[in-house]
Amino acid sequence: MADIAPRPKTALILVDVIKSFFDPQHPNYYPGVTNVLEPMRQMRAKARETGAIVVHAVERHRKGFDDHEWRRLPVHHIEGADDAAFFEEFFPEGENETLVLKRRFSAFFATDLALFLQEQGVTRIIVAGVKTNVCIRATAQDGFANGFDVVIAREATNSNRAHLAEASLEDIDRYIGRVVPLAEALEMLE
Repeated sequence: MADIAPRPKTALILVDVIKSFFDPQHPNYYPGVTNVLEPMRQMRAKARETGAIVVHAVERHRKGFDDHEWRRLPVHHIEGADDAAFFEEFFPEGENETLVLKRRFSAFFATDLALFLQEQGVTRIIVAGVKTNVCIRATAQDGFANGFDVVIAREATNSNRAHLAEASLEDIDRYIGRVVPLAEALEMLE
């Protein structure tokens, strides 16, 4: 009898679903960003239905303290600021949802995300949110480096630089993980 591989335990990681990107009043908003909201809603609903873990990974910086990011970017996403607030219903709630605060592009860098997921028996992550060529790519790469099978739901991420988003998805699919249609990502959450 052939060995049957155990079914992977999957977690959904929602990256930077905050007002900074999704509210037109903020400078990081860009046309087309809201196209990812419905796919993320569908994946979150499926995760809630099946009990899959949902991680809300959001960038937050400390008020009144220097941060290395300020050498490359304007000051942003300060704890308590409006641009750092969750967008609409995308905040942790329910037993299977948790929050990871990040200070860099990757949800794994200098956080306990890898440890947390490993303790929960997670072997596969589905990454969604913004921006494909920055935080999604960094999170995917570090997820792979931490030993997770990485999946990107194509419809659930985008960027204001479409050519960089496509190049990033190509690289992720070639070297880091898999880029799949939303329907396939939803099946993985069952």
